[in-house]
Amino acid sequence: MSRSTRILGTGSGLPPRIVTNADLATELGARGLETSDDWIVGRTGIRQRHLAAPDVTSSQLATEAAGNALQAAGLGPADIDLIIVATSTPDYVFPSTACLVQKALGVEQGAAFDVQAVCAGFVYALATADSMIRTGLARRALVIGAEVFSRILDWNDRGTCVLFGDGAGAVVLGAADEPGILAARLHADGRHESILRTAGNVSGGAIIGHPFLTMDGQAVFKLAVTVLDQVGREVVEEAGLQLADVDWLIPHQANVRIMQATAKRLGIPTSKVIITVDRHANTSAASIPLALDAGVRDGRIQPGQRVLMEGVGGGFTWGAVLARM
Repeated sequence: MSRSTRILGTGSGLPPRIVTNADLATELGARGLETSDDWIVGRTGIRQRHLAAPDVTSSQLATEAAGNALQAAGLGPADIDLIIVATSTPDYVFPSTACLVQKALGVEQGAAFDVQAVCAGFVYALATADSMIRTGLARRALVIGAEVFSRILDWNDRGTCVLFGDGAGAVVLGAADEPGILAARLHADGRHESILRTAGNVSGGAIIGHPFLTMDGQAVFKLAVTVLDQVGREVVEEAGLQLADVDWLIPHQANVRIMQATAKRLGIPTSKVIITVDRHANTSAASIPLALDAGVRDGRIQPGQRVLMEGVGGGFTWGAVLARM
């Protein structure tokens, strides 16, 4: 029997500070920016978000999520020989956030590296780890999405700053005889790079370009719904299944309208969609593993069920993974 990959455990790491829409409206109002809970919920479905303290980093949130995933899998640092962290907000230029997580966990073997595909990062990282396990380059992997997006937001732009939150989600993958990761498809189209980006960098000790996130919301919405529909169909077909065989859909948690429109196109009822954007807001690469962990821990996602995970983000990048839990 060919070598396969299974999800062995899931975990989350969230900053303790919760900021509600009402809290945010008060903070922004003090700066002369008008917003409200009704305005934010009506357009996005977001009701609150977790925001990290100034001294909390992506690697720290990732380490917390990884520890919880290891505990759920009944494994320890000595069992892991691959760490992949998907993040757009790394602690440093280098070394990678994954190496910092490796150090914090006490993992002394294997490979560690970051993946940068923005909000599609976790799906990219999951597919990469699956490929490495299938080919024998690794046996057990930590795959983590971790972000402190609050650091790259313009808090004077009410159109973007209300949309995002901080957090991390993780899964432990392991080699198995029975298929767990059933199929994966990844895509990118750099022609759309301008509609969602943080187009700044550090050079010579100074910030070059624009250091904050910018977004063309209408363009992102239109493209996201189109590609999530396409890649969802692709990955289910690749697995030799039908959309009716999907037990749960976990799309990137950007906007409830995008998720609802995607589910409608795929013919998946909203009762089968895991939604956490109301609690977490958009946590970029962390959003899918956070939602997966929520569904596992509250008992909705059961062993043997098929879960379709879809991510889409700046680049423009998108992809999907179909897994049997």
